[in-house]
Amino acid sequence: MMHRAGLAVLVLLCGVTLALGFANKNRCTGPEFDESGRSTPNYAERNYVDACYSDIQFLWLGRDIDRHTFPYVHGGMEDGHLVGGALEYPVLTGVLIWAGALGADTDAGFLLGSALLLAPFGLLTAWLLGRLAGWRALLWAIGPPLVLYAFHNWDLPVVACAVAGFAVLYLGRGPLRSRARWAALLFGLGFALKVYPAMFVLPLALYVLTGGPRGEHGRDPRGALQVVGVAAGTAVAVNVPFALAGFEGWLASFRFQAQREADATTNSIWYWGVRPLFEGDDEAYHAFVGVASPLLVLLAFAVACWLGWRRYLTEGSYPLPQVATAMLCAFLLLHKVHSPQYALWLLPMFVLVRLRWGWILAYLVADVAIGIGIFRWYGALGDGGTIYNGFAAQAVMIGVWGRAALLAGLFVAALSAEPAVGQARAGAGRRRTTTVSAAPDRTPPAGSSSPAIRTRSVEGR
Repeated sequence: MMHRAGLAVLVLLCGVTLALGFANKNRCTGPEFDESGRSTPNYAERNYVDACYSDIQFLWLGRDIDRHTFPYVHGGMEDGHLVGGALEYPVLTGVLIWAGALGADTDAGFLLGSALLLAPFGLLTAWLLGRLAGWRALLWAIGPPLVLYAFHNWDLPVVACAVAGFAVLYLGRGPLRSRARWAALLFGLGFALKVYPAMFVLPLALYVLTGGPRGEHGRDPRGALQVVGVAAGTAVAVNVPFALAGFEGWLASFRFQAQREADATTNSIWYWGVRPLFEGDDEAYHAFVGVASPLLVLLAFAVACWLGWRRYLTEGSYPLPQVATAMLCAFLLLHKVHSPQYALWLLPMFVLVRLRWGWILAYLVADVAIGIGIFRWYGALGDGGTIYNGFAAQAVMIGVWGRAALLAGLFVAALSAEPAVGQARAGAGRRRTTTVSAAPDRTPPAGSSSPAIRTRSVEGR
């Protein structure tokens, strides 16, 4: 575990990275503004030529954010478009969007207000990762994705929520079941921010079911059910008030995502790899993706949990962070939408799981290729370019297929990797056990289920 001075340095470095991230997106604002508060001149062109586009600045118009309408309550969907304050994001993110616009009358003010609201979540994530995994947290604090995407969309809060779930589990005090319930609550809150932490609930429940590290806490089916119940209850409790206040506006966010198609804006293998196979029959293509994508995601989740269970049977511990990482990789690979900022979701998992540095470096390179290339490509299409021609198109294809290959490999690599969390206490336990051992050559192999060894390990912790 890092000392306070190390944590302070880590958070400071993260603050510098976040400042660079804001400067990167702020290049698209001003210097003048029209009557709607939109930056001029040439806002659309600068977005792509300068690669400084952000969803935050773009959505100043079109969702009633500029009118400071409280989201969901009066909104809905009309002809496939969100109207009246409806947003495509879960409810807690919608509230953050509304809060970031308070006091703003231009898209630049909205970007600044949102950045001030989001930045503390990025700093909190750095601090938590530092406590969990030491200097590996530099991957987050100074990682290129933080510069590219920290203020691209509203992802920092959900990342902080997901990391906090692991933090309370591995750093908290008290019985495993109690810590797991708190983690489940945070994953449930994450669902109300950007959905993806909900996928961690199943491996968390299996971790509790199998008794935690080395099965020390014993099989706990009731605790596993409580984990699922707390996560589901939290998600429901957060959503119900919005559903009651404005059902159509609340439902619109789910309808929008369900109806979203895997088009040129989604950066997915479906658009680049599967769409050409349908030879222009877009209706059949979208129908196929609408079924194939969720089914493959669920199948990959099942495979990850099953392989985690096999490792538990061999080693005695359910590999929670490894299975969670594999599930996230599968989702990013197979879901119909793979927005560039989703790299922020994966970056903390690189900290929590000891993957080979080559995997991580290669992923970051592919991510930079698409993170910059995609906006240049949009600009080229707007100027009459074709989908597959030009340097920007090549960069996008490198990014899409490079990330796809790496995510497939990372799915396998994560399930065989070691965790970078919980090592300090486990290491202390092993050192104490070795100290009192009278016969080192009798020490049983890792994963032994011997009651005596289990007792010593508990005392060491």
